[in-house]
Amino acid sequence: MSTNLKVLDAAGNEVEDFELKPEWLVRDKGDQAVHDEVVAYLAGRRAGTAATKTRSNVRGGGAKPWRQKGTGRARAGSIRSPLWRGGGIIFGPQPRDFSKKTNKKVRRLALRRAFTSRIDEDAVTILDKIDLDAPKTRKLVEALWAIDVGEIALIIADGSENENLFLSARNLPHILVVSAASVNVYQMLAYDKIVLLKGAIESFSRRLT
Repeated sequence: MSTNLKVLDAAGNEVEDFELKPEWLVRDKGDQAVHDEVVAYLAGRRAGTAATKTRSNVRGGGAKPWRQKGTGRARAGSIRSPLWRGGGIIFGPQPRDFSKKTNKKVRRLALRRAFTSRIDEDAVTILDKIDLDAPKTRKLVEALWAIDVGEIALIIADGSENENLFLSARNLPHILVVSAASVNVYQMLAYDKIVLLKGAIESFSRRLT
């Protein structure tokens, strides 16, 4: 099934129709792949730096607090035992790597499924180009409103796009500009609208196929 999207200019005028290739889209599978990719992405963002001290890490406790027998008290070998106040922690968190691996086929399927779902939600807009001679946040915002996107959007650009685009969006809290080579499934699902620059389509399509 062919799907056409309108290509708009920065003023919101329709420039042409762009036909999405069938191999870019998938509707009958891929939900689990999307879930796995989102879980893997969020897991990879975890710092994994939480740490507690075991009895061997706590300062002090080198000497036996009292002799083994004859005191009537329980045996004790260190005041840094986990049973003592100020002692070590049993089975506490230690630094670890939370990252999860997904294979290439799953990543590609998840990206295609996420892209298709956003197409079906009418959340994808193709922008012909946006000319920014200098970093101008106001001009970028005006262009986004002109194409009926608003200020909560993901902009997928070509890696060679003008750096002014990235700089213009830098202080907009709900606008993210990413290259087509690095955009991920989580980002595609997290924003209300997706703006795909026409110059990034070729690079993005290679990710899909």
